[in-house]
Amino acid sequence: QVHLVESGGGLVQPGGSLKLSCAASGSDVSIIAMGWYRQAPGKERELVASVNSGGSTTYTDSAKGRFTISRDNAKNTVFLQMNSLKPDDTAVYYCNVHALVGLTRYLEVWGQGTLVTVSS
Repeated sequence: QVHLVESGGGLVQPGGSLKLSCAASGSDVSIIAMGWYRQAPGKERELVASVNSGGSTTYTDSAKGRFTISRDNAKNTVFLQMNSLKPDDTAVYYCNVHALVGLTRYLEVWGQGTLVTVSS
């Protein structure tokens, strides 16, 4: 099994910054891709940013220019640096990992979620 530890959420004022982290651990695990999703009350969960094993990144339009996803491959950790935060960014943010366990088992794993609240 792949275990995720997610942290970094909190309360921040509009225009502020926050950095989320998600660390994946497990034996014989190869991370294929990592990403961040968010879900606000009454809204569908949406992909915010992702990074694959080759380093290619994807951002939702609302995050471009404000958010940056990065990886620490040695620690199997993904970060989401969020700048210029807006109230619309308020949501529970979930780490998502696609991984291979051993050589053949493919897993999609979700973190427990961390709440980001942007409010003055």
